[in-house]
Amino acid sequence: MEPVLHFFKEEPIVSFAVLLAIILTVPPLFERIRLPGLVGLLAAGVVLGPYGLKLFQNESDAITLLSDIGLVYLMFVAGLEIELEQFNQTKHRSIGFGNFTFWVPMIVGTTIGRVFNFDWNASFLIGSLLASHTLLAYPIVSRLGVVTNEAVTVTIGATIFTDIGALLVLAICVGVKAGDFSPLKFAILIGSLAVYTVVVLLGINRLGKTFFEKSGDEEGKQFLFVLLALFLASVGAQMIGVEKIVGAFLAGLAVNGVVGNGPIKEKIVFVGSVLFIPIFFINMGFLINIPVFVKNLTTPQSFGLTLAIVVGLIGSKFGAALLAKMAYRYNWQELIVMWSLSLPQVAATLAATLVGFRAGILTEDVLNSVIVLMLVTSTLGPVLTARFAPDLSVPGIIEESLPNEFNPIAPSIGDRFTVIVPVYNPSTEKYLVELAALLAGQFNGRIMPLAISTARTQMNDPQLGMSLKRSEALLETAAEFSRTVGVPAEPLIRIDDSIAQGISRASREQHANLIVMGWGRRTGFQARLFGNVIDSVLWSAHCPVAISRFL
Repeated sequence: MEPVLHFFKEEPIVSFAVLLAIILTVPPLFERIRLPGLVGLLAAGVVLGPYGLKLFQNESDAITLLSDIGLVYLMFVAGLEIELEQFNQTKHRSIGFGNFTFWVPMIVGTTIGRVFNFDWNASFLIGSLLASHTLLAYPIVSRLGVVTNEAVTVTIGATIFTDIGALLVLAICVGVKAGDFSPLKFAILIGSLAVYTVVVLLGINRLGKTFFEKSGDEEGKQFLFVLLALFLASVGAQMIGVEKIVGAFLAGLAVNGVVGNGPIKEKIVFVGSVLFIPIFFINMGFLINIPVFVKNLTTPQSFGLTLAIVVGLIGSKFGAALLAKMAYRYNWQELIVMWSLSLPQVAATLAATLVGFRAGILTEDVLNSVIVLMLVTSTLGPVLTARFAPDLSVPGIIEESLPNEFNPIAPSIGDRFTVIVPVYNPSTEKYLVELAALLAGQFNGRIMPLAISTARTQMNDPQLGMSLKRSEALLETAAEFSRTVGVPAEPLIRIDDSIAQGISRASREQHANLIVMGWGRRTGFQARLFGNVIDSVLWSAHCPVAISRFL
């Protein structure tokens, strides 16, 4: 038995396989009993960690590396999920609410730290832990279609201010703890951070847009560019003397404008949410000492600290939302939604807590209290949002009575129903044209067979010429098929950077109501990992996409 345990602890592949098994099986089990999957990951870390079965050790290089990647990835995704366009729409009020929801909890948290005999440095850090928030309930308001409500938009925009403010306080507290901090060094740090922020936000954004334009639909290269930007920004943050999670968060903000809501963003979030971030939470479980954790709930002093942090956070976030209601004349419904959206303490809070604990600023009591805080707020926030957000009003939407037979793809009055049919495979071209003609005929519309030729650096490139000839032949055949079924066709040929972009752009330019595509089998590793043309069109198209598989 002893050799087996030794092999288990020393062999990184075995440890990694166990971590994958935990990520795959534990969260679904906890979700079945209506507990967050993150709780399951923390529990697994407690059971298997150094305070449990001792199958994992914090000192393991492999675990430390994976956990650090998960830490920066967590903050990167937090920045990536913030909608900068929404922030710009209400930036003044977002900054106003950001100040409310940062300074009120900051003051309350600092006061709690002093009451429980922490020094000023630790007290300020405890205050900053309460000052940030995670938009854990954003998918709920997005699904309900109330994101455009001003109170929701303001809360989303305020996240930028609170997270950056909390991370700045963390950087200062870590510097003070290191013992080499002075007013001059503080000024240098602030100046360096300001320059670094501009370089990251503008530099990565512009480089990313240029790279994405030149790489076309090569999603593998685009994905690697985003990862490189993340880790370079994290290294840059450490070089100027701040924590790497600051750089990761700024990189997320910078990349946001490059990837938008396209398939690359989906892949980025997917890789983080299924691998690196879960490992970070498991590693957090390794730090939980069960006897100390239980003492937090039984010893008056420790229980008082936990209760003060949880109640202080909930009360201070409500107070900040109340101030915003009074300042901007929101109604009570909007106040509660702003409060519930700003309650969850997950990403920035846990990341800063771990950094503060490793730096020796925060004690185990604070670490365990923050974990309790995460469990309470990550459950309470989404529940309140789901309860009150459906009643929010959305500006600019006029409710009209709809006809009994309402069709979402029907054209507006005066417009002609248009179906775009991308053609590429001669063996399925006829069936696609017939299907498109059948759909267009229902609205007395037209079909537009579309052929895409991929652009080359030189427009007189022989390969481009051959591609154009092939496209012309396909379109001529498609026009013949359309004549046989009695539906007018207007063939369209296009040169574009990629096939998927060409389809989406042409559909938008022609005001298409529907795109009809054939279902092709994915081939190759890259297509399976990063998707194919259909995936990209589904993400980017402005209109419905009908996909048919011909047997």
